[in-house]
Amino acid sequence: MLARIRNIAVRRGFIIYKEPFKLNIWGVRSRSTAPNRFDDELHIFFNTSEGLIKKWKHFVFPITTDPGTYWLKNPMHPQGTAMLAPGQYLNTYKIARHREKYYALCQRLGKVQVIRDYNRDSLLDFYNGRPDWGMFGINIHRARKTGTTYTIDNHSAGCQVFQKAKDFNFFMRLCEMHKRVHGNVFTYTLIDRRMEFRTALKRAAIGLLAAGALAAGYWWLNGKDELAAA
Repeated sequence: MLARIRNIAVRRGFIIYKEPFKLNIWGVRSRSTAPNRFDDELHIFFNTSEGLIKKWKHFVFPITTDPGTYWLKNPMHPQGTAMLAPGQYLNTYKIARHREKYYALCQRLGKVQVIRDYNRDSLLDFYNGRPDWGMFGINIHRARKTGTTYTIDNHSAGCQVFQKAKDFNFFMRLCEMHKRVHGNVFTYTLIDRRMEFRTALKRAAIGLLAAGALAAGYWWLNGKDELAAA
């Protein structure tokens, strides 16, 4: 998966940090549209060495990048519940108190884009909602304080939420390591498997069309001579 992330970064022009102990924090939204499930992933990877040879650490945690059904049906915002749009949000996050309760990675330094799910049902409307940019508090935090949470429910109104408390605690230790070396500034990148799948299909189709055009051109240049010689 890390190789695939790097390919996506190159194709989309996203930054991958190579400085020692500078975190790359990437959310990967699953292809499933089933609501209320922790079926997405958070990938944390970083270089641990200086010089030409890089030594990378890579961790993967189950999360949700989508709101729970409680907030889909009972949105905080009059235009609908927020779903973070795929993209790279440079220098947008810092360690701060989530809802003044506990330390998490919080959207404090810059705007993000969300899609507003406005029809108040339990379905995730990724492509029919309304885009909106702003400071919405789309934080990266945990669900329950201890243990594993199995349904999202009211634990996310659009935030990126860890399923397991122990994973979140480990993640925050990594963030503190980053903060000591690089300051309290973090970038978050979200990619969508369905979007990347459609992009790959489109590129494959364009490739097939190009190959067909080349074959037709070759026949036009060479086939007539072969027919004439027959």
